Amino acid sequence: MGLASALAGRLYQLQVIDSDRYRMQAEENRINYQLLAPPRGRILDRFGEALAVNRQTYRLILTPEQTLGIEEALAALGRIITIDAGEVEHVLKEARRSRSFVPITVKENLTWSEVARIEVNVPSLPGVMIDVGQSRHYPFGPEAAHLVGYVGAVSESELTDDPLLTLPDFNIGKNGVEKSYDLVLRGSAGARQVEVNAYGRIIRELSRRDGEAGDEFMLTIDMGLQQYASVRLGEESAAAAVLDVHTGEVLVLASTPSFDPNLFATGISHSDWQALVDNPRAPLSNKVISGQYPPGSTFKMIVALAALEGNHITRHHRVFCPGHVQLGNRRFHCWRRGGHGSVGLVDGIYRSCDVFFYDVARHVGVDGIAKMARRFGFGEPLGLGLPGERGGLVPTKDWKMATYGVPWQKGETLVVGIGQGYMLATPLQLAVMAARIANGGLAVSPRLVRQVVRNGRSEPVETLPPASMNISPTALELVAEGMTRVTNDPGGTAFRARIPDEAYAMAGKTGSSQVRRISKQERAAGVKKNEELPWKQRDHALFVAFAPVGAPRYAVGVVVELGGSGSRVAAPIARDLLWETQKRDPSGRTPTGPFSVAALAPGDGE
Repeated sequence: MGLASALAGRLYQLQVIDSDRYRMQAEENRINYQLLAPPRGRILDRFGEALAVNRQTYRLILTPEQTLGIEEALAALGRIITIDAGEVEHVLKEARRSRSFVPITVKENLTWSEVARIEVNVPSLPGVMIDVGQSRHYPFGPEAAHLVGYVGAVSESELTDDPLLTLPDFNIGKNGVEKSYDLVLRGSAGARQVEVNAYGRIIRELSRRDGEAGDEFMLTIDMGLQQYASVRLGEESAAAAVLDVHTGEVLVLASTPSFDPNLFATGISHSDWQALVDNPRAPLSNKVISGQYPPGSTFKMIVALAALEGNHITRHHRVFCPGHVQLGNRRFHCWRRGGHGSVGLVDGIYRSCDVFFYDVARHVGVDGIAKMARRFGFGEPLGLGLPGERGGLVPTKDWKMATYGVPWQKGETLVVGIGQGYMLATPLQLAVMAARIANGGLAVSPRLVRQVVRNGRSEPVETLPPASMNISPTALELVAEGMTRVTNDPGGTAFRARIPDEAYAMAGKTGSSQVRRISKQERAAGVKKNEELPWKQRDHALFVAFAPVGAPRYAVGVVVELGGSGSRVAAPIARDLLWETQKRDPSGRTPTGPFSVAALAPGDGE
């Protein structure tokens, strides 16, 4: 009797008193709450051409706690579709580092045939499901890889308290614009409630709140022009930047050779990764912002401006060039073995006389040169907003003492005077220098984002007008005159790479920077031409320019690593880029028609 009373009391407690609590627990076991990844924001060029988009994919998902054992589940799946050893290893690794209820991606980008075979066998595969998701796609592949970047899986070091990062196959920006603006490109997570059975399999969806898509970015890039630059640079280890000299908008940011970012978005294989890493031309490096090179003779305009602004010389300053200059027991040579004779400022630029600039540098001193160089954007990152941007190097007396513990030498000043020695610059910095000369001394800065679309509303990126660098207009006109004669005077070092159409004529400056010192014995035996040397011993080829001469609008900086002569290699590339840019006129109108690489003329000189 007592036992029956106790049993009745217990049943009353369970069914009446505690019924609400157990009903709630049953509901929690029956209903799962799941996060939904939002669509990642698109990345577009200045005319709305899609550079990064999302496309629907099918992936195989496994939830460890719902299986009868991870190894058994993988073995069963392996009898239905192909699962390689790397995918098995990945699942086991993820299972060890994640909670058992967190789904793990086994295989992505499934074919329709694979999806069908799995779905047929679903009843015998507890914990396994097909997930319809989105993957990142880059329509232009290698042509915009360094600029746009790519996305990849979240590593352990990148985990934060953002719950999105725990979702299976959720990718974040790893490089380029994708990385710089990752947080706003991600968007906000959605959620859904689903009813599941005792095995954890979804029976039906009860409610859904879709996530908010990430912001959409419209860049300043003209993708048609970017394609042209990529084709024109070819397989050279090279970089090119094209800017609007008034706004700083970056129209081209090209680095070659490149890579296909789609490989990273879908999971790059070890062999593909190794091929990229082992390539001596460094396809993974964004050379236009991270490559640092002696600027060579393209730096001579800075030396001239430092001398004029510091009243170290006048426009009438002349130097006799016999082909070399002696300082103590060391001889510093001009690129032209027989010399240039009597040289003034303008012809010192357009004939690129080294002896003239040795003399000018000696008058100014390295610290005076450094001060002017920094005004033109050298020596620190320009703030473009891409990962990996480097600032180059502008040497000074204090810098050398702090770095090496030895004093600065007079001969080192002469070497800096022709853009060699410790001086380093990126191709983007060279383009900015040309833009600031062309626009009359305004400190224009490069910008990459034109507008952002947020919640369906377009928000232009506001920028302040560039400030004046307070450089004498006369000094800038003299330098610009020298650059104009470089390409338009028969005696100029890049005359054969000129734009023959006067409406599009450009002003420029050649540069060839040595990667090794030429010994006295080699010079006595006759210096070999670059094309006769092993690739890694050749000079870097450089060229900076702006156009059109009468009313400058666009500037370019080109560097071809170990390319040899600036006039023969870099100048024709810069000419073609500036010519095509002016014909398309991206800052003024929408371009029409296909592009084509113009016929080239060989150059001569430096």
